[in-house]
Amino acid sequence: MTTCGKSYFVYILASKPRGVLYIGLTSDLPQRMWQHRTGFFPCFTRKYNVHRLVHVETYDDAEAAIRRERNLKKWRRAWKIELVETGNPEWQDLSHGLAST
Repeated sequence: MTTCGKSYFVYILASKPRGVLYIGLTSDLPQRMWQHRTGFFPCFTRKYNVHRLVHVETYDDAEAAIRRERNLKKWRRAWKIELVETGNPEWQDLSHGLAST
């Protein structure tokens, strides 16, 4: 199910380096980051102050993105931490520069 010109983002948020982790999926990353940061939805990220974008993967295919998100959610915590630290060893917030943040 490839949508012409549309991208899907599988992302990991953290409360701090090696802190509480959250895995999500969206087609509008700047908007979703705004929602997480403002507490727009009363949910897990608001309750645990999980707002730091530490990992992002981009997909052109919605089904592939959904499969990846579901797969990552099943991973052991140590594997998720290793995934983040492979691409972002300092756990920097990758959302700086996104339009709606």
